[in-house]
Amino acid sequence: MNNTNLVHEVREAGMPRREFLRNSLVLAVPLVIGGVSMPAFALTTPPTRARGTAVRDVKNYGAVGNGSHDDTAGIQAAINALPSTGGTVTIPAGTYMIDTSKKINLRSKMHLKMAAGAILKAKTSSLSRHYLIHVNGDSDVEISGGQLVGDRDTHRYGSGTHEWGHGISIGGGSTRVTIRDLRVSKCTGDGVCIGGNANDVVIANIVSTNNRRQGLSITNCANIKVYDSEFSYSKGTSPECGIDIEPDEGGSARSILIQNCRLNNNAKYGFNIWKRTSGVTVTGCTMERNGSLGMGTNGVSSLKVTNCTIRLNSATGIVYNTGTSGVTHSNNLSYQNYTRLGARTRTPFTMTGWSSKIERDILWKSSSTRTIGTNKYQ
Repeated sequence: MNNTNLVHEVREAGMPRREFLRNSLVLAVPLVIGGVSMPAFALTTPPTRARGTAVRDVKNYGAVGNGSHDDTAGIQAAINALPSTGGTVTIPAGTYMIDTSKKINLRSKMHLKMAAGAILKAKTSSLSRHYLIHVNGDSDVEISGGQLVGDRDTHRYGSGTHEWGHGISIGGGSTRVTIRDLRVSKCTGDGVCIGGNANDVVIANIVSTNNRRQGLSITNCANIKVYDSEFSYSKGTSPECGIDIEPDEGGSARSILIQNCRLNNNAKYGFNIWKRTSGVTVTGCTMERNGSLGMGTNGVSSLKVTNCTIRLNSATGIVYNTGTSGVTHSNNLSYQNYTRLGARTRTPFTMTGWSSKIERDILWKSSSTRTIGTNKYQ
């Protein structure tokens, strides 16, 4: 992928949270970091989950971290060595090769704590479904620090989409899970995928970039909160979005907060929010330079989009599609959307409601019970 001439500045893994984002006062004067404007919200401190005090270092259990040795068994042995009360497994700096057919299986009441220089890297495979880290039916789990790197560049694809190769997969009814302060990239599927009726999952201060399907997929689950993160450069297999909230048939996604996040340079949408989803708040986010819409919805109920910046998307900024209801769209800033039709200059203005004057920024298609409040355009 050629990212030349595109704004793409992401924080390094392990960088202190307040070095990446700092408080800003008003949406109209966003913070600029490395040439990138960030939305105006204070940083959120994610919850620490309950666990015991035991500590296990993976290098005491056979992990090497030299970029060639298969460290899957060593890391798993350290996890398995925790007592029933749980504790922390530390991964020092180094590159740890992971066999994703076996994956790293976490357990309840544990913190997988990676050093800033720790990289978990997927060994090349031909599997269509595989994960670096798996949280399955566990509770009180925390994952932090370091980097996760998939095998998209060397993967043996064969037939099919190979869209289920994730950096972190959370499912099986897992609850009280925190993911923070890390970077995940180059997965054949999603950087992070949450489903399987998971509940109470918090993501904070991560970068999920250059994955084939999504930066983050949210499927069958509830009570999901995502703060201060970037989801970018998704390209390779559909839907190719920054965040895709899309429950499986017969399931639902409920009570979701996305705050102070940046969704940029994805091949399709910044956000895709699909049927059987309810109770979504998107606030303080930036949707920019995506290959189609900044956000698209279909069959969603109870959706709030506030204090966001929607700009420089190839197609319409936001399209509220058929069956979308209970929408509140207010206090947002939109400009230079539908860039595929060429640049359009206009005098900045503030407007309440909708008119054809803003059809490049917002479109309603058979959506009901909507409130389009006061927003800024330029």
